[in-house]
Amino acid sequence: MGITARGVGLLVAAVVLLGVGFRFAYPELVLLGAAAAAAVGYAGAVAARRPRLEVTRVADPDRVARGEPATMTLTVHNGGRWRVASLVAEDRCGDRTVPVPLLRLRPGRDTTVRYDVPTTRRGVVPVGPLRVIRRDPLGLVALARPYGATVPVWVHPRIHPMSAVPTGAGRSLDGRVDAVPHGSITFDSLREYVVGDELRRVHWRTSARVGELMVRENVDTSLPRIVVLLDNRAAAHPDRVDGVAESFESACEAAASVVTAAYRSDLPVVLLLVVPDDDAGSAEPHGPLDRLAAVRLGAVDDLQPAVDRLRRDRLGDTLVLLTGPGGRADLGTVGALRGAYPSVVVGVLGASEPAPSDAAGLVVVNADGGAGFAAEWDRVRRW
Repeated sequence: MGITARGVGLLVAAVVLLGVGFRFAYPELVLLGAAAAAAVGYAGAVAARRPRLEVTRVADPDRVARGEPATMTLTVHNGGRWRVASLVAEDRCGDRTVPVPLLRLRPGRDTTVRYDVPTTRRGVVPVGPLRVIRRDPLGLVALARPYGATVPVWVHPRIHPMSAVPTGAGRSLDGRVDAVPHGSITFDSLREYVVGDELRRVHWRTSARVGELMVRENVDTSLPRIVVLLDNRAAAHPDRVDGVAESFESACEAAASVVTAAYRSDLPVVLLLVVPDDDAGSAEPHGPLDRLAAVRLGAVDDLQPAVDRLRRDRLGDTLVLLTGPGGRADLGTVGALRGAYPSVVVGVLGASEPAPSDAAGLVVVNADGGAGFAAEWDRVRRW
């Protein structure tokens, strides 16, 4: 509960009047002091009464690409038996507030407010909760309460069309690695038959031995597996414009474009970060585009731990590292991954001086932004 400046002044006056009145036996001053104290007490009781408000909000849509429109619809329902009055409400939308009219909202009635969510920057925009301030008619006491939950609006990086995808890597028993553009199907395991399985996949010999139908599970061993590593080290993106690392924003757009192109081609893809996103905030990401919306620059300077992890796990066939101007000095470190990954592509975004296209034996794509990276993707396709 917060007492306004007017309330503080009246409360001080009440204390002074009561003290002087009792001290010098002036009943008039005592009466005035008691009236002032009663007014402050009444104001506190009025402001403390909690209105029964039900808040619902709907984002349309709740996931957009950077720059696309998004609208938030807020509905406030008066679930009480009395008309709400003396209320001032505002909704939190990112770093700004939106006024919500609640003046004399009748019982059982609704008020609806629609406003645009800012999507000019990639990120997760938290919307809510609704902040309702109740004041007494005299303006002596004001009490603020939150209503409703916080709803995130995910602003994804822009996605630029990319037509080229890497070929598969078919590994033979003698250790050779061959390019296989369409993949190959290989037996993987057996499992129990479930309704809907094709009978041609039933392994009859095993079914006869175990006494129940067993079905073959096949996998595509040569289907290209793409690993996208986003360099989110602050040292890799040293340049700032109004506090924003534009090279990192471009790297996020390039990562989103590669991941989307892989999904559209039905290729397995995994998104990794040099600095793990252990603290993604209160919003729970769903999928790589949500992770790219929430990712931030980290204070880790050394790229070697991420390289060691990639060499140890060998998560795919084609590695795509997306970094900034500060990452050019680490191309030699990344070159050590050529033995673990048949194809290693490094995208350097926003560098004033391009890195050599054959640095450390890697395929290097120099681009100013995400659109430029997508345009250069086909031109340097060597895998």
